Amino acid sequence: MIKEEEDDDKKIKKAFKNRSWNEQKTNDSWAIFKIMSEFVHGYEKMSRIKPCVSIFGSARFTDDNPSYLAAEEIAFRLSEKGYGVITGGGPGIMEAGNKGAHRGGGTSVGMNIDLPFEQKGNPYIDSDKLIEFDYFFVRKVMFVKYSQGFIVMPGGFGTLDEVFEALTLIQTGKIGRFPIILYGEDYWGGLLEWIKKTLLNDYHTISEEDLMLFRLVNTPEEAVEHIDRFYGKYMLKPNF
Repeated sequence: MIKEEEDDDKKIKKAFKNRSWNEQKTNDSWAIFKIMSEFVHGYEKMSRIKPCVSIFGSARFTDDNPSYLAAEEIAFRLSEKGYGVITGGGPGIMEAGNKGAHRGGGTSVGMNIDLPFEQKGNPYIDSDKLIEFDYFFVRKVMFVKYSQGFIVMPGGFGTLDEVFEALTLIQTGKIGRFPIILYGEDYWGGLLEWIKKTLLNDYHTISEEDLMLFRLVNTPEEAVEHIDRFYGKYMLKPNF
């Protein structure tokens, strides 16, 4: 553990070795313009796209993985219902979502993030609907603003980050409510049990009604039906 901390210290010192505090502040100021340009570009592109549902999940799953196949089927069924599909634009579950939308003849959007590993735009994104981002937080704003629902497949830290941010924004009234669907009891069951036991019952850090902000499903049919029921019940208009 000590060795790992020493290695981390060396990396941090190396990163700032030739960088004064004033230089860092100057770079931060100029970054504002890059951030603004990403927001403007994202808003202009996404505002022209019809209502979509976002599908999240691991970039690491291959096309024979059950979660990949389920995501593809969900996207296909959503396309049949008239929804477009938004993903993070990369491989794995993201590719499956775009693939299903493409197969169903629906709108297929990819909001790709520039990473030093693993991610590039998958081939199933509509040619005019691939949007590139450098900043995760800008991309997350686009997901929330232009999605009519989140379907969250098994994934890693990024997937958990996206779902919990959306839940927080809805819980605190910062955005209007929309359906958040967690797919797969085998994956989500342990986390949901911990939320109910630890957060709700033991520590009282959430309320009983917060458990109604999401829905757990186990089949593609259930996922799509929940989206349809939600908008059929509330007659809500798109978020944009």
